[in-house]
Amino acid sequence: MIARRSVLCALVTLAAIASMADRATAQTYPERLIKVVVPFQAGGPIDLTARLLVQRLAPMLGQTVIIENRGGAGGALGTKAAAGADPDGYTLLFGNTATLANIPAVSKGAGYDPTKSFAAVAKVMDSYTLLVVRPDAPWTSVAELVADAKVHPGKLNHGAAGAGNLTHLGGELLKARAKVDFVAVQYKSSAEFITALLGGQIDFAFDNVTSLRALIDEGKLRALAVTSAERQADFPAVPTMMEAGVPDYAVTAFFGVVAPAGTPAAVVTKLNAVINDGLRTQALQSALKKLGAAPTIESPEKFGAFIAAELHKWTEIAAVAGIKVD
Repeated sequence: MIARRSVLCALVTLAAIASMADRATAQTYPERLIKVVVPFQAGGPIDLTARLLVQRLAPMLGQTVIIENRGGAGGALGTKAAAGADPDGYTLLFGNTATLANIPAVSKGAGYDPTKSFAAVAKVMDSYTLLVVRPDAPWTSVAELVADAKVHPGKLNHGAAGAGNLTHLGGELLKARAKVDFVAVQYKSSAEFITALLGGQIDFAFDNVTSLRALIDEGKLRALAVTSAERQADFPAVPTMMEAGVPDYAVTAFFGVVAPAGTPAAVVTKLNAVINDGLRTQALQSALKKLGAAPTIESPEKFGAFIAAELHKWTEIAAVAGIKVD
């Protein structure tokens, strides 16, 4: 009994020492340059969003913050590299739905596990996608599209920007929730399948608001639904998928900052506070709004739980659909 008490006391002491060291590290952090890995090429919407954030973070942290673009394998290469970095708070990852949920859901060879390889720091923003058809399509609602798919299983098709992409999985989620069957036609990019939709080669598509807004405004495409849990101010008359009759259907494109697993909790907390303060600024909120996104202010714990839930959802859908990308 005495020995057990001694061990317990020793463990408590070690925990207290570790906690003190953690707090001391946070007080002096950051002492040098911080690198934010963006696992995509420069110039894209994810890179642009990361740079908007970094512009606000650097002066608030009092240190230089740089972007390192490490594209490849749909974002998996840069994400894997960030997971293997020293867990000291000086290498961060600007991840998104693809890298932190979709890729590991469809690929066992991704080389990382979002829930084990990283510590969630801060969710930055949520965007949404829309289900769109041509203006001359016979369906004026999701209910009509679903009814047609039930009468003619396997006849309708939609575009997808590669197997396992959110545009692909969004369709598979519709299949599962509405209990219908249709075909996903794979393209190299969303630009290609939108061209195919406009040309009548496919029937419908899911894509992000930034790609579709102008086409909808110009009347070249018709939005049947937004995939977010709530209606969007940009399209107030367009129902959500759930309002349109598809149960438990919510798809968002999320973006956020994570750090290698093992990064001191106090450093994570400090980064979370600084990022959230940046997201509260009018300048950053306005910039994100132009991208069709809403800033999201959350704790690391809530963001971590969200990543785990997204990974579970897409892993389940990928398994049902038999999607494997390795």
